[in-house]
Amino acid sequence: MLGPVLLAAARSDSIRRLVSAAPVTRPMVDRFVAGERLDPCLDSVAALAARGMQVTIDHLGEDITDRSEALRNRDAYLALTDALAAAGLAERAEMSVKLSAFGQALPGGHDLAHDNVLPVVEAAAAAGTTVTLDMEDHTTVDSTLAILARLRERFPGTGAVVQSYLFRTEEDCHALAGEGSRVRLVKGAYKEPAEVAYQDKHEVDRAYVRCLKILMAGDGYPMVGSHDPRMVAIAQNLAERYGRKRDEYEFQMLYGIRAAEQERLVADGHRMRVYVPYGTDWYGYFMRRLAERPANMGFFLRSLATRN
Repeated sequence: MLGPVLLAAARSDSIRRLVSAAPVTRPMVDRFVAGERLDPCLDSVAALAARGMQVTIDHLGEDITDRSEALRNRDAYLALTDALAAAGLAERAEMSVKLSAFGQALPGGHDLAHDNVLPVVEAAAAAGTTVTLDMEDHTTVDSTLAILARLRERFPGTGAVVQSYLFRTEEDCHALAGEGSRVRLVKGAYKEPAEVAYQDKHEVDRAYVRCLKILMAGDGYPMVGSHDPRMVAIAQNLAERYGRKRDEYEFQMLYGIRAAEQERLVADGHRMRVYVPYGTDWYGYFMRRLAERPANMGFFLRSLATRN
């Protein structure tokens, strides 16, 4: 049961310092993160695009403590937008943003996050790409969906993310399954209390399938965010049941995870989008990936224990 421990550790400064100093950390981080700077990230994006894949890029940064950090994150995304356009990658790569990186948790954070993300969404549209709002822990859902609704008034292609482990998500899927709505369905990667979220893996899986049915039956564009072979197969069956062509939905997987399966889906004619993170603030993202993958988690913790 190390997963919940690592999710809690993702918010610990002392454990952050320990993990960051460990020699074994860098090779593990490099598996999941496409560099700390923009240029190596773009190299990875170009390589994925050359293999027929779509990409969504996340400039890592969350749990910020002041408004200047929110502005730096906004500016990083504006620079990313310019770079995608200059490299001719805007048609193949969109951007994923966490509103906490734009100030959502600060005083007045709801309006602050909206005001900071709006220029990014505007710049993305001008460059020929779009933005998806990542979903974070349950306390941010109402604010994130409200900001999404405001952005979609001018930019209806702005994407949403919903997490099947939250009890509320089936209702959210019904609300988001309208025409033109882009919705990424994931299982969820934050430590949530039993009052708001399923705790049993099988319950989360069953909720995922129920949500997937709602999205596939709706008029929007489902984005199937899962590495689970069973969920991939179920998504294909549901798409066929509801008469969806292969350009009317897509699969999404994380950079560095199940690369062979990503290649297989592309070869089979499916749309495959790879979630590519980059940046120096990799710690929280990295710890959540370890919590999701027992084999990676076990290897890393054994290596860390050996060093210390």
